[in-house]
Amino acid sequence: MSETTMNQNAALTANQLGEYSALFNADRANIVAASAATSSGVLKAATDYRGLRALPREFSIELKQGSITSQRHSGRCWMFASLNVLRQDVIRRWGLDDFEFSETYLFFYDKLEKSNHYLEQVLATLDEPTDSRLFQAINDYPADDGGWWAMFAALAAKYGLVPKSAYPENANSRDSDALTQYLNAKLREFALELRTAYANGADAEELRGRKSAMMNDVYRIVAVSLGEPPRSFDWVVRGKDDDEADKKNAKGETAKTDGADGSAKEKDGETDADAAKDAKKPDDGFVKGRVIAEYGITPKAFYDKYVKQDLDRYVGLVNAPMKRTPFGRLYHLAHEGNVVGGQPIEFANVTLDVFKKAIIDQLRGGRPVWFACDCDQFALRGEGVFDRASVRVEDLFGIEYTMGKGDRLEYGVSPSNHAMTLIGVNLDANGKPNRWKIENSWGKDAGRDGYFTATDAWFDDYVNEVAIHDDVLDDETKAIFDTEPVMVQPWEPISRATRCE
Repeated sequence: MSETTMNQNAALTANQLGEYSALFNADRANIVAASAATSSGVLKAATDYRGLRALPREFSIELKQGSITSQRHSGRCWMFASLNVLRQDVIRRWGLDDFEFSETYLFFYDKLEKSNHYLEQVLATLDEPTDSRLFQAINDYPADDGGWWAMFAALAAKYGLVPKSAYPENANSRDSDALTQYLNAKLREFALELRTAYANGADAEELRGRKSAMMNDVYRIVAVSLGEPPRSFDWVVRGKDDDEADKKNAKGETAKTDGADGSAKEKDGETDADAAKDAKKPDDGFVKGRVIAEYGITPKAFYDKYVKQDLDRYVGLVNAPMKRTPFGRLYHLAHEGNVVGGQPIEFANVTLDVFKKAIIDQLRGGRPVWFACDCDQFALRGEGVFDRASVRVEDLFGIEYTMGKGDRLEYGVSPSNHAMTLIGVNLDANGKPNRWKIENSWGKDAGRDGYFTATDAWFDDYVNEVAIHDDVLDDETKAIFDTEPVMVQPWEPISRATRCE
């Protein structure tokens, strides 16, 4: 068909519109649906109470977490979900009532590292025209908020972690739009400056010098916006109350509590305040009278001492049933990352049964699971539900959505746009999962006190990636990580960093 003929037949005509309107009005269900949708919104109009009633909120495997966190108006979901994986172990290991890491601490360094990574990508593509597919992908989001588990692991390994009390939230971590907007604008100016200097004959040494000066400006922007992070800090926290120990202390008897190294420590009739005063040596915290007291500890030392997790042992699994991504292969995301030289962003693409078995085994072992998904599809934020049977938009519109998962990824219908933490699963009489418990980072007013429930059918369709400790993987899956990875370009479906909501 010629372009002229195509254009002649392309425009909507008045006759067509009249036919569509007549068909619409001929069906009473359309009028009822329109009344409901226009007055309440599509999602409320499509909500099926029968689906909600049929979705229990109990789980046969369920981990206990601390207080629900909130990323507020920022795209830090991947960071919150990652830290929520680690804090569960900290709470349990050290007998705390609650605990939260400082997300702002990592956010500060993530902005710096992403800026540095972007400028390095600019230097690596100086011969690319600005309208090339590669440069446009690199230039699309220089220092946006989104990310992967591997990017979190790279930050934690390099900078350590701190409690939230040492570096709390502020206006620009809660609402990152302005910081990201103006930082990205300056980074793109820097890209123009570097490319112009290169075109005018600047050598590598001069370009490196310019880049170093640019990073000084980046540091200033981020430090003004977030405040500088602590190089060291004090941390004094009380563990869970021990009624028996309290009774013994009241009688002047010896109370036993766990030391920071897991050994027993004794002190006759000592109070929490006395214990805190006794902890004077920097970086030599210990537990006395159920108080952990640290003075002048660094973020790296805090991580090594209190977190005690080897993040290199977490690997990425993806379930991407596309023709271009065969199962059993390792995929490396080219040009993606934050810390230059940090942990590579790689995924083993596995079948759904392998994918879910690894997750369930990790939950059985008492560890939450970081995952990324398309949180927009068939979701009710107020109810805390991810369930196609509860969100009957197909009934509302009188249509069907028939794409499979592979095609949805291929056509950009369901990219990963949010990361959360799996903390529970319900297994049926045959040991098969039928629903999942999710810890979100949208605050306690979203969902049921901050928690969401997903049906297993929704999970199959819209959960794309997970971070799994390698000790729960079978030998065949482990072996995938020893193979040569397939390089995935930034514009390919599974390559884009989680664009968090």
